[in-house]
Amino acid sequence: MVDMTNKRLSVAPMIDWTTTDYRYYARLFNPKVYLYTEMISTGALIHGNRARHLRFSKREQPIVLQLGGADIDEMTQCAQFAQQHGYDEVNINVGCPSDRVQHNRIGACLMAEPDTVAGLVKHMQAAVDIPVTVKHRIGIDDFDSYEFMQQFVQTVAESGCTRFIVHARTAWLQGLSPKQNREIPPLRYDDVYRLKQDFPQLDIEINGGIDSLADIQTHLQHIDGVMIGRAFYHNPYLLAEANSLWGGSIPKRAEILDQLYPYLEEQIAQGEALPTMARHYLGLFQGLNGARKWRQALSGKPNLTLDDIKRAADEVLQLNPAA
Repeated sequence: MVDMTNKRLSVAPMIDWTTTDYRYYARLFNPKVYLYTEMISTGALIHGNRARHLRFSKREQPIVLQLGGADIDEMTQCAQFAQQHGYDEVNINVGCPSDRVQHNRIGACLMAEPDTVAGLVKHMQAAVDIPVTVKHRIGIDDFDSYEFMQQFVQTVAESGCTRFIVHARTAWLQGLSPKQNREIPPLRYDDVYRLKQDFPQLDIEINGGIDSLADIQTHLQHIDGVMIGRAFYHNPYLLAEANSLWGGSIPKRAEILDQLYPYLEEQIAQGEALPTMARHYLGLFQGLNGARKWRQALSGKPNLTLDDIKRAADEVLQLNPAA
């Protein structure tokens, strides 16, 4: 058993996926994990519907706002927004390889500009009391040596950052889509372990290709935290199983649904669209009898009702009494 006293398990930021509706749902499976927003650009917060972008239920805490940006004044202002809205932490995205963030010289591009990232951390931390952390890749394009990442971390750490979340792949900014960048560049977990050895005073988390409780336990023997994205999203019951890391009980799916229904009723009353929320719940019964029928019941139904969801869930639960 891993001692979780100073360890962390997190749900990764995923654009269009880690919305407040998903995060509330994820929290029902596990009270300990850190939940991240999707990456939100500084422009969206400064010029867009800030209240909607930043809304969350208090039950989602601990919660981290991930920011996409590179302008010191804008990032500092958005860090202040995060603190004002009650976020527990703010994270700088230095890992996203999409064309959009490349065009704006943010995301993974910033790995080539450690002084810029250090400046962001310094000014943001001076403006807020909550931690400012960095999520980055091992490298970008041909700048993929361990020494390149080590120098990046050293420079940013000198500005006061103490937590680094490392996606254990290089980002290839030319020729690969964001999806391919999550799958094709090889995983280099040993480089992340080495980073912890070289910077024992820092909190180092690992991300990328982790999809089982056994994987989590293995990584936590070497570093301070594990971040998982798509595996948690597509198989949320892995979040429930992870309660065992803290010696906690594992909730049944029926118990999770009993807590989810009142939330959905509340959101519907506030004008939120049930089909939009329900898309996050397709993986609830993954691997069980009736899982496909459950997904079909929730998908592509513009007139989906809460009774439809309850009826579909009851059918699957009857097939899986122990679920």
